[in-house]
Amino acid sequence: MPKFLIVRFSSIGDIVLTSPVIRCLKQQVKGSEVHFLTREPYQHVLEHHPLIDRLWTTSGDIDDVIQDLKQEGFDAIIDLHHNLRSLKLKRALGVPSHSFRKLNIEKWMLVNLKVNRLPDLHIVDRYLDTCSTLGVTNDNKGLDYYSGPNASGILEKLPDSHKSGFLAIAIGAQHSTKILPSDKMTRVIQKVGKPVVLLGGKEDRKRGEQLSMAAPETTWNACGQTSLGESAELIRRASVVLSHDTGLMHIASAYRKPIVSVWGNTVPAFGMWPYLPGEQDKSIIIEAKDLYCRPCSKIGFEKCPKSHFNCMRELPEKDIVEAIFKLWP
Repeated sequence: MPKFLIVRFSSIGDIVLTSPVIRCLKQQVKGSEVHFLTREPYQHVLEHHPLIDRLWTTSGDIDDVIQDLKQEGFDAIIDLHHNLRSLKLKRALGVPSHSFRKLNIEKWMLVNLKVNRLPDLHIVDRYLDTCSTLGVTNDNKGLDYYSGPNASGILEKLPDSHKSGFLAIAIGAQHSTKILPSDKMTRVIQKVGKPVVLLGGKEDRKRGEQLSMAAPETTWNACGQTSLGESAELIRRASVVLSHDTGLMHIASAYRKPIVSVWGNTVPAFGMWPYLPGEQDKSIIIEAKDLYCRPCSKIGFEKCPKSHFNCMRELPEKDIVEAIFKLWP
């Protein structure tokens, strides 16, 4: 029985994007046993995944798990993070490994020279290429996300006004330069005129309260009040999802939801647009395509390095609103 260890330490979206590797490896390599190693803060992303035989976590220093992993006798490591920490792990375990090509030089060229040498491939396809020598191919079934047995209880809190359909808005992001300014988001909420659920973490709660004032009778601020699984269940129930370049966007892709994604300093060319094989008509991307300074980072900043933030400021709200209506079922 071949035993594999998949490694991806962070973060929510990147881990969700590894789900086709988990599925295809488990289903296409006969009798395989699949383990997954991630960092402790992200174990909740995978803790209910039915195809993972064992989920391992590390506090950050992999010395806390290396000895235990050595005893497992893995046949191969599928390294989908490919950093110094995973290199240390591979050397310690001393088994064959298949490592994801991060294309950092190509990303640097796009950010700093505005020269795009990146392949026109989604990162999911690149993840799957990592284990192609094992006979694994893309089954084109998209992403998976498993919210857990208790997460659907959040739907009982859904206001009656939202039970026939609503717009789910993931209002946050890890970096400020990925976030649509509040004044523009407020106008989008007002112009859409649909029931809205605001999703985000505790750090987004205050902003959610401010945004909900745009249409207080039809907006439910769930920021900081739901677990990741509960947020996922609300996304599953949504009519349309509006999101920045975030993990919730990828969870929405896993549920095959219609998605309007709004892009600031990052660009879809990095390979992380909504992954909906065979259903790309469910995805509309809103971005300032011809802005000279985009992308300014492959991740993001706390504030615009040019001080104008035109990648978000110049996006017409009407384009976002029209995209929402176009995808509304």
